[in-house]
Amino acid sequence: MAELEALLRPIMKAVATAVGPHCEVVLHDLSAHDMRRSIAAIEHGHVTGRSVGGPSTNLGLEMLRTEEEDHDAFGYRGRTGDGRQLRSSSVYFRDETGRVIAALCVNVDLTPLQGARAHIDGMLGEEAPVREEIFAGDIVEVLDNLIEAAIDNTGKSVALMTKDDKLEVLRYLDEKGAFFVKRSVERVARRLNVSRVTAYNYLDQLRSR
Repeated sequence: MAELEALLRPIMKAVATAVGPHCEVVLHDLSAHDMRRSIAAIEHGHVTGRSVGGPSTNLGLEMLRTEEEDHDAFGYRGRTGDGRQLRSSSVYFRDETGRVIAALCVNVDLTPLQGARAHIDGMLGEEAPVREEIFAGDIVEVLDNLIEAAIDNTGKSVALMTKDDKLEVLRYLDEKGAFFVKRSVERVARRLNVSRVTAYNYLDQLRSR
């Protein structure tokens, strides 16, 4: 067991450091099958509030009942005494006779991730107003993005558009304030493959309705 502990200690530290302070890594000495004080080494014990000399868990006790079976488990759910959820994995080590002598366990506190998810859900929630803001390097790029959005909304390519489709593009752009941009009508006309005069006529038709 001493050799195994010496081998695993730097690995434990590496895992705990890489994942962060919400990751606990525990080495249980099970050679004596004393589950009351099995913890031989621990990194970030604040996650579960345990320390060296602390106890095993219910899964350690269950292992004793069927020691000959494979008890390695990965990504299962755990829970602390104060109700925090953990994502856990356990690997058991055996001696040459097949008897379990140790277990290496990784327990990740999901609380920070759950908090982050709640914040993201709040930011992306359906209750948010359906608006889209376009960020670009200059106003012409903003206009071009608006034109492409208007075309996409018709569900057609420009080559397949009818007059009504093109009127819908102009209506969308007018509602978005696109025509406050200098020479925007000419830019839209080129994109819709119509003349500048036709684009102005379409716009006049929309505004006269």
